[in-house]
Amino acid sequence: MKNKITGRSAFLALLKDEGITHLFGNPGTTELPIMHALKDHPDLTYVMAMQESLVVAIADGYSRASGKLVACNVHVAPGLGNAMGSLYNAQFTGTPMILTAGQQEQGHGLMEPVLYGPLVRIAEPLVKWAVEVTRLEDLPRIVRRAAKVATTPPTGPVFISLPGDILNSEAGIDLGRSTRIDARTRPSDEALKIFAARLLKAERPVIVTMDEVVKSDALKEAADLAELLGAAAYQSSTPYGSHFLSESPSFIGTLARVQKAARDTLAPYDLLIALGGDPLRMSVYSEVDALPDGLAIVQVGLVDWEIAKNYGAEIALKADLKETLRALIPVLKEMGGEELAQRAKRRLAELAPKNWTARRAALVEQISKSAGRSPIDPDYLVLQMVEAMPDNAILVDEGLTSSRQVTALRPHRDRYGYHGLASGGIGWGLPASVGASVANPDRPVVCFSGDGSAMYSIQSLWTAAHHKLPLNVIIVNNGGYRIIKQRLLAFHGDDNYVGMDFVDPPVDFAGVAKALGCEAIKVSDPLELKATLASAFNRPGTKLIEVMVDGTV
Repeated sequence: MKNKITGRSAFLALLKDEGITHLFGNPGTTELPIMHALKDHPDLTYVMAMQESLVVAIADGYSRASGKLVACNVHVAPGLGNAMGSLYNAQFTGTPMILTAGQQEQGHGLMEPVLYGPLVRIAEPLVKWAVEVTRLEDLPRIVRRAAKVATTPPTGPVFISLPGDILNSEAGIDLGRSTRIDARTRPSDEALKIFAARLLKAERPVIVTMDEVVKSDALKEAADLAELLGAAAYQSSTPYGSHFLSESPSFIGTLARVQKAARDTLAPYDLLIALGGDPLRMSVYSEVDALPDGLAIVQVGLVDWEIAKNYGAEIALKADLKETLRALIPVLKEMGGEELAQRAKRRLAELAPKNWTARRAALVEQISKSAGRSPIDPDYLVLQMVEAMPDNAILVDEGLTSSRQVTALRPHRDRYGYHGLASGGIGWGLPASVGASVANPDRPVVCFSGDGSAMYSIQSLWTAAHHKLPLNVIIVNNGGYRIIKQRLLAFHGDDNYVGMDFVDPPVDFAGVAKALGCEAIKVSDPLELKATLASAFNRPGTKLIEVMVDGTV
């Protein structure tokens, strides 16, 4: 005889067995069975956020800052609708996530009661798999499959609709067991030799790295490859993570997300070595193509959709980056011998005056000239923030225009130390930083957010204050949507900024933060910046620092 168990308790037991320690949610009536069952699962921490988009963004931040599978629960059709923007972000970054929503009881849903909607159809465009549970006996198989699908490359969110009658019913069921697919594949020996020969043939190779470097924990291996070849290395034009070790002598910086600028940067090279996904993801349209004519590409990655998606590759290997680079480097050393070592030495010497470290020193000198400027120069704010942050801090960045120098000033040293807005859907940064802090209670977290982005998700501060997280949120107050102003002026020659200002009345972010239970500080004097930030970063608790900066375009 199988032990009888309710659907609600089985659901939570299954999540825990899949490695879930926190359930992120915003409860409604159809989620009450889950809330009722939580008392029997005290080892599962419930993290409540005040709107469903925040629930998913917090879970997304948790996963991105830990590499773990996450689970979150939202409320029926409107709640799932609220969550869709954040779900879009999670799909973009391939976040392994089990998203669930309560659904009206089967049969009752047929009557189309208040809040009813076709949840599976709503979720399907943004998830790897979407399903509704129709028998309690199927619940274990569905949850086990969902966890497997979410964590198998290409990783990503999955969705489960949970009808109330399934959660409240009871049966003797087998909970099954967890499965993880080990996708750490490497190319054949023959493929590695062909790949190595092509790298050795290149006179001026360049490496461009993407997020798979983070997912496969290949930061060291990517830097080792660059230094072995003496190749210049760049982060891709969408650098939303720690995609390369900044202090490597090979690292130059981030490719611009502007076609002509990226093309000009890559023009001197004869082979682009793409490690991971799309190396040239752009933003707005241009008649200029980002890839220089004649620049050959070789590419490695597990996500085959991203390989040669827009530009054909001479050699394309579907394989895990870490395992591939581990196997490739010895082959390169053997085939290249002393000639490769001497060539790399010469190339690295040529890169030294223009690599990330050299550029940073020049940039610090340039920015420091605006130390006393008022209103505060956003670049100077970034410099003071970077210099005040503890070495082990995690930075979550959604500063948009104000954070243009963040990756040029703060070095990437570990795979989870930096997280930036990936998809472009604003409002992600504040809740994501809450999730990053929940995932890393022993590391201070700093969120750097623009004022426009912050107003999409400001209520996530309550969750941080409630859990007493060691989180510091810097709101860059330039009084409006500066990036839209810049583009209106640049693209249309128009400086009539309709609907882009927050000045009548102004938003008091420090006041909002206090109302949500946080310590709040407002800074307008550039001479107070460094001491204020250093003090905040080294005290416990959740704090918001509102910095008044120059918002001119």
